[in-house]
Amino acid sequence: MPVGTQGSVKAMSPEELKNVDAQIILGNTYHLFLRPGLDVIKHFGGLHRFMSWDYPILTDSGGFQVFSLSKLRKISEEGVHFSSHIDGSPCFLNPEIAMEIQATLGSDIAMAFDECTPYPCEWGDAAASLERTMRWAKRCRDWIVDQPPERRSLLFGIIQGATYSDLRERSAQALVAMDFDGYAVGGVSVGEPEPEMMLAIESSEGFLPANKPRYAMGLGTPSQIVEMIARGMDMFDCVLPTRLARNGTAFTEFGTINLKNNPYRLDERPIEETCNCSTCRTFTRGYIRHLIKAEEILGLRLITIHNLHFYLNLTRRIRTALENERFAEFRQQFIANYVKYEPSEI
Repeated sequence: MPVGTQGSVKAMSPEELKNVDAQIILGNTYHLFLRPGLDVIKHFGGLHRFMSWDYPILTDSGGFQVFSLSKLRKISEEGVHFSSHIDGSPCFLNPEIAMEIQATLGSDIAMAFDECTPYPCEWGDAAASLERTMRWAKRCRDWIVDQPPERRSLLFGIIQGATYSDLRERSAQALVAMDFDGYAVGGVSVGEPEPEMMLAIESSEGFLPANKPRYAMGLGTPSQIVEMIARGMDMFDCVLPTRLARNGTAFTEFGTINLKNNPYRLDERPIEETCNCSTCRTFTRGYIRHLIKAEEILGLRLITIHNLHFYLNLTRRIRTALENERFAEFRQQFIANYVKYEPSEI
């Protein structure tokens, strides 16, 4: 799912998103609640109409954004008091308010309000946080059951538990007992090593029903997506395709390339010769490098188009490999070819 945090996938129009075959995008409860505000969203008849996007939208509950405001928040059983990152004004979010906001946005898939723990986190702190998150999940579930059909979206529960397998298991089992429409693994990619991230996925997946979607939140790199699909995950969102594009970095089958670098100055090849996105069909690496160096907006837009196409095409290829019972072969070949980006490129 391309990430459209503030009602826009950065540098992309809705038509361009459809051209790269995006089927669903992600919006964010916290950011849209603060700006433009629910009065504006209501006036325009919901987020779909506001941003001219007639495909599905999944909205994050705002829990992760509140987590990132650790110096500006106070958590209680009732909810979270925090200060707006825009103007410092006092704000409050709890399960019921998060659900109300998502209903106003017109989300097709809403996420339960959760508490995300930092890395590292002591077991006792993670356990206490998890129990609160499970109580909040029940409040979200109760809220949506009480709504009329026209205000009900699909609702996903979020598995927490930090890096502790026993807590992840407890969380997954508790959510399954509440019978959500889908299940997300949250609290990953918060600074933990990649093996710990994969362990969190493995500790959760085995307790989830096979007939409902599993969503790895905020992940990941192309190789991580391949590995998480191998571990039973179905859905992903990640800011990397658009964020790295704005820094001049493009994804390819063999890893990332930074088009700011001098070797691409006279390069007449497209970003990736086997790619059929509109960028690669039309423009050379040398021209795109010129645009990036000259700080022309077109440069970052062209790389964004390519990067999103690369991600969406990767998952399309994986679906084909699964249907043809060739995923194991695909996984081995892709991981062998792909060179992970260096952290300095982000």
